[in-house]
Amino acid sequence: MSSELEKQFTLSQLAEIVDAEVVGDSNTLVTGISTLQTAKKGDLSFLANPAYEKFLKETNASVVILSQSSAESCPCAALVVKNPYLAYATLSHYFAHTLTESKGTHSTAVVHETAVVDASAVIAANAVIEKGAVIGANVVIGAGCFIGENAVVAEQTRLYANVSVYHGVSIGKRCIIHSGAVLGADGFGIAPGSDGWNKIAQIGGVVVGDDVEIGANTTIDRGALDNTVIECGAKLDNQIQIAHNVVVGENTAIAACSGIAGSTRIGKNCILGGGCGIAGHLDITDNVHLTGMTLVTKSIKKPGVYSSGTAVEPNAQWRRNVVRFRQLDELANRVKKLEKDTK
Repeated sequence: MSSELEKQFTLSQLAEIVDAEVVGDSNTLVTGISTLQTAKKGDLSFLANPAYEKFLKETNASVVILSQSSAESCPCAALVVKNPYLAYATLSHYFAHTLTESKGTHSTAVVHETAVVDASAVIAANAVIEKGAVIGANVVIGAGCFIGENAVVAEQTRLYANVSVYHGVSIGKRCIIHSGAVLGADGFGIAPGSDGWNKIAQIGGVVVGDDVEIGANTTIDRGALDNTVIECGAKLDNQIQIAHNVVVGENTAIAACSGIAGSTRIGKNCILGGGCGIAGHLDITDNVHLTGMTLVTKSIKKPGVYSSGTAVEPNAQWRRNVVRFRQLDELANRVKKLEKDTK
């Protein structure tokens, strides 16, 4: 993706930012950032995955971020670092589109007289800030956002357009919350009775720590009694469902379309691949990695990589395997009987 043309850096300037070794002309100009395949003159690219090394020799990039092991194969100037992907992540911000917004509160925004809004905050068009809400310094509340009663949005946090923050929700510093996210809706609390389902009042709240990112259309339910908690540094992708009283630990990353049922605790530094499902009232310890589409129905007490389900295969083969799977119980009983008879 090309950057804005006015963003221009020399190779030496970029090297200083990421503490890289420079290979080539230190005055090489960089005006954009792209993949190895699509880069053109003036672009910065990177090689972090060995699967893409085949594109290195043919790239038209002016500079490539890479490790020492790939430096000899690079046809252009290079930034040599220990962790190319991390260096790319750092430098990507220098080429990102700069959002512009009018300072202060837009004339169409509705701000309750008891709300506390820092003078440096930006409240965009048609946003609603309700009674007792607190908006910190340098916060950006995007167009059409709703901030409920007594909610708190701490300093330097950005809410993109149409985010809904219910009453009593607390959001920490330097968070990023993308459009359509809903924080603090009622958890799925219902009790069966003779007249059908009876709603349980959801009295808790949602507490989001510092430096958390929450993706578009992700939903985080308020707690039934205690709070639902997203700890500092957690990263949530798009379209994730976090149920009531869940705790997501520090620096845990959860990919899109995952769902976590009520009162489950996810530890620190975990990774959940896309489409994972975790049942309620479980404990997932620190440093657990769930591969995509993993279903967890019992607590995980040891760190490591966990998977469930079967990988894709031709339909005819899959159908045969399903038949065999259904025969496993009968087969196991036959084996037990044979073992007993041979004793």
